[in-house]
Amino acid sequence: MQERVSPLALDDAALLSREPLEPPRRDGTSPIARIHVLGAMRASTYRHADILPRGRKARAILGVLCLSEEDRVSRARLGAMLWDRVPDFQARASFRQAFRELTVAFGGMADELLTADRDTIGLDKSKCWIDAVALLSDEPGPEKNSRSQLALLCKGELLQDLSGITAAFDQWLLSERSRFTENLRVLLEGELEEAKSASTKPSEREMIARRLLEFDPTHEGARRILMRALADRNERVQALNEYKRCREALKLALDVEPSPETRALYEAIRMFAGRDEREPQPSEPITKKKQRSTEEVPSKRTHRRVGVLPFSAIAPSVDNTLAFSVAQEIAAALSCFRWFDVVAPMGLMRAPAPSFMSDAELRRHDLDYVVDGSVSCSGGSYRISVQLLDLTQDATPVWSNKFDVPVDRFDLLEERAIAPIVAQIDPVILYIEGKPSRRNEDDALGCVMRAIPLLYTMEKRKYEEAGRLIDTALRLDPNNAMVLAWAAYWRVYYIGQGWTNDTDGATKIALDYSYRATQLDPQNAEALAIYGHILAFLHKDVSMALHYFERALQLNRNLPFIWALSALSYCYMGDPDRALKQLKRVQELTASLPYFWLFENPISIAYLMKGMYQEAAEVAGRVVENTPAYGNGYKPLIAALGHLGRRDDAKKHVKKLLAIEPNFTVKKFGAVYPFKKDEDRLHYMEGLRRAGVPEG
Repeated sequence: MQERVSPLALDDAALLSREPLEPPRRDGTSPIARIHVLGAMRASTYRHADILPRGRKARAILGVLCLSEEDRVSRARLGAMLWDRVPDFQARASFRQAFRELTVAFGGMADELLTADRDTIGLDKSKCWIDAVALLSDEPGPEKNSRSQLALLCKGELLQDLSGITAAFDQWLLSERSRFTENLRVLLEGELEEAKSASTKPSEREMIARRLLEFDPTHEGARRILMRALADRNERVQALNEYKRCREALKLALDVEPSPETRALYEAIRMFAGRDEREPQPSEPITKKKQRSTEEVPSKRTHRRVGVLPFSAIAPSVDNTLAFSVAQEIAAALSCFRWFDVVAPMGLMRAPAPSFMSDAELRRHDLDYVVDGSVSCSGGSYRISVQLLDLTQDATPVWSNKFDVPVDRFDLLEERAIAPIVAQIDPVILYIEGKPSRRNEDDALGCVMRAIPLLYTMEKRKYEEAGRLIDTALRLDPNNAMVLAWAAYWRVYYIGQGWTNDTDGATKIALDYSYRATQLDPQNAEALAIYGHILAFLHKDVSMALHYFERALQLNRNLPFIWALSALSYCYMGDPDRALKQLKRVQELTASLPYFWLFENPISIAYLMKGMYQEAAEVAGRVVENTPAYGNGYKPLIAALGHLGRRDDAKKHVKKLLAIEPNFTVKKFGAVYPFKKDEDRLHYMEGLRRAGVPEG
């Protein structure tokens, strides 16, 4: 039996001369540490003290120890995996430093949980609760009734924030993710088989089926159980929509139709559905020529399709594995956006020669856009060159950029390259798809995309045209989370501009639509952010709003829209410094965000709250100059000028604000604006008052 040696005995124990975090729990069999490796990595003691190391490579070591099927892992293997581009002696030294960081983070629990000798290290997993391990265990644990219920809390990709450390680690991580996904799929299928019993509650069947469909949208068995569960709850419209999603998934992935069994279930649910519960259909004249069976009607895609090609490696400095990993990370990040479906590099593998695909080959994959690029190395930096091609316009380049990452800081790949790449691609696609000539009005998401540019003009005529397009989208697809979320968001500004005569009614609809969107698609970061903003701005529940913003950022940290809206909530909360930090991230992600001036408005509010009146006036002045019809853009500008004693300069802006919102007064502003602290509200109101806004 191998002797158990303290990990500190082989490292610099002097660094650990501090009070332990807490004494290890020695009584009972409960775990003394909880470690989450799904999603953003977390580790804590049973008393909720944080024991997660800061460094990514120290976290990677902990991740490998948690997921290893062996009790002990070779030091040499870890060193080669995490420091694959340096000499062996340097890798060993770097490993010792990272492992020492892990032991420091564990504090007084290090001796209880970690073991080490000269060749190996280990983690005592019997004393830890590890989410991924619990999900795959025979008994998920007493805390949850079923594996699927535990899976609802333990979401996210395996070690999702550790991608890009090294090419060797990425290869190991890809293998572990595939193994974990396949094992969990098999276990959920077993649970799904048990749930077929009619005695199982519909909500439980729905939960298991939806979790399995996250792994495999083409799983017809799970889809049928989900349809039955929804029908049992008298939610037949949603059940019918699940059939449509099944059909689209099968067409997209396999180019086949649903099985006769799935089709028969669909027809049975459809037969018992009331007239008002039938599938929503686009309004069109019914003629004999158009009266065809459902089987004869070709399925219509509801999302745009973006393919990411395997990137080219510019030899000899870069190998194909590294270039492929970069493309894979871009595809994974793009998949967090809900406007389009993403075809990953594995599905678009290039032939060995030539190293490119023809337009015809790309179109066979039914793509609307394709991301292509290369990775080169010179001057101590990797250069990632990327371009976006619009395949509907003969593979026309519509965007390109270059991003540099230091060779010795490849841990910055996400921050310096992946995040800005996807943050810039998303608005480019939205801008193109928003053109009136781009899509017909029988496409729900197309209608919403066409509405967005009109919405952000803040001109009442165009804004109401955007509302009509969104209403059309609601009729076409009333259970589409993105459509519902933007229908709610449209009402936010309609209320904020003072255009509605029924504020309470519009607020209720906005809350209802946005909440339904989060229920239909709980993984939709944009819908969660819109719901959070509505909770803060209209419902004045800022604390709950911040919860939803945090969840949205966990799902997609590369969407500037979320950072900007969350900054507003921090202003309402009375924390302008945190708001400015959030807004700095917006600027880091992209300086070319369409309608960017609207998202600069929170900057002026934060400056105003900090008493930086000149800076607030300068930013707000740019906002109203570029979006002159935006009423809320004038308010921080007017208040800042009021505090500066520049009443004459404020007059013209007060006049423009009252032309947009004729009934605006200081008193009404104080009554509706969602500041949590009275001093912030009174400070803002005093600035408006000094600038000459009517008192009310």
